[in-house]
Amino acid sequence: MTPNENTIHQFFQSLEKRDYKTLQACYGKNAVYNNPVMGLLDTETTNAMWQLVCTCIPDLKTSYTDIQELDEEYATCLWEENYSDNKNLIYKKNKAYFRFENGLIIEHTDGFNFYVWCRQTYGITGWLFGWTNFMQKRIQKKARKGLIEFTNTIK
Repeated sequence: MTPNENTIHQFFQSLEKRDYKTLQACYGKNAVYNNPVMGLLDTETTNAMWQLVCTCIPDLKTSYTDIQELDEEYATCLWEENYSDNKNLIYKKNKAYFRFENGLIIEHTDGFNFYVWCRQTYGITGWLFGWTNFMQKRIQKKARKGLIEFTNTIK
């Protein structure tokens, strides 16, 4: 197993155990993270997001498969998550894109179908408006605000 594969395994095993400290250690010093809900995050905010995920979503279940190393710097894998949000059951299929340096993640992007996620999370509102840029920006703004509030409580 290569160092990058090992980091991916460590990352997702830590997520499944909700061990945010080990998960955060998988990132390099100046790492960035991006997904359709949160947008682009710096290292500090990424670490706070994973702490929030691990400590505030008690029914989170994850699995990962199909790790593919594209070269010594880039890798991808598929991962799924199940959890409840406001009494809605969420099932999300993600494709993770990683860039590594010295065996640590320096860029991480999770791609998923935002419209499907939005319908599950927001019901009829998500079904009607989840495909619009307006809705995505509104959700990003709300998610970022919640993350900033969480970050302020852990400092």
